[in-house]
Amino acid sequence: MSKAYTSNLTRDQFELIAPLLPPAKLGGRPRTVCLWAVLNAIFYLVKQGCSWRDLPSDFPAWQTVYTYYRRWVNDGTWDVIHDRLRAWIRVSEGRPESPSEVILDSQSVATAPMVHRAVGFDAAKKTKGRKRHCVVDTLGLVMAVVITAASVGERDGGKLALHKLHQMGAAMARIYLVWVDGGYSGFKFLQWTMDTLGWIVEVVLRPKEAKGFVLVKKRWIVERTFGWLRWSRRLVQDYEQLPENAEAMLKIAMIRIMVRRLA
Repeated sequence: MSKAYTSNLTRDQFELIAPLLPPAKLGGRPRTVCLWAVLNAIFYLVKQGCSWRDLPSDFPAWQTVYTYYRRWVNDGTWDVIHDRLRAWIRVSEGRPESPSEVILDSQSVATAPMVHRAVGFDAAKKTKGRKRHCVVDTLGLVMAVVITAASVGERDGGKLALHKLHQMGAAMARIYLVWVDGGYSGFKFLQWTMDTLGWIVEVVLRPKEAKGFVLVKKRWIVERTFGWLRWSRRLVQDYEQLPENAEAMLKIAMIRIMVRRLA
């Protein structure tokens, strides 16, 4: 058993997630690795920001942990866990599983020197790296995320994120309103959202006369979510070679936040 790291799951937290994990494959050697320890290793990596090879030796072998991580990326296990925990939190707060209003925004993050795929330069933020296009509900929980090069504009990336959310179908049937900032203003984006998705876009601008920090209606919610993500050192910079891994790491960070709320 590993040491009592702050990122470890408690027994109650693991028992929430365990039924959502895929069963062992039929045939062959029986599974001997402890999935609780595997999850703790993955959460440690995301929280502390270390590399796979630098996982402490009291966790299972890093090759084993990485194999489970990649398998769960490829088969959608992380998506299943993330979406189920989000639904449970919404219900526990007295909300329907599907929100009626969501907030869209993006965050540019610098990439590590060895990362080359889907990398661009965000001239507005003076950042070379990737951009996280996130849709959150009014509780700040992530509904959909798309990772692109930082050079991709807000409206283009926003369309990808909203379309991904819309593809969830009946699970998102109550959505009718999308809150955005001035980066998404423009008739074409508003018309596309209405004609393609059937949703209304509401642009919230910072008051022109305001100076310094201002709490802007609805927009503060997604900014708080971006703040939550920075609690995980792995997400302060983008170290992932593949955008799909960057998305998975973001969802794992949110899973850790949500499971701590539930148990």
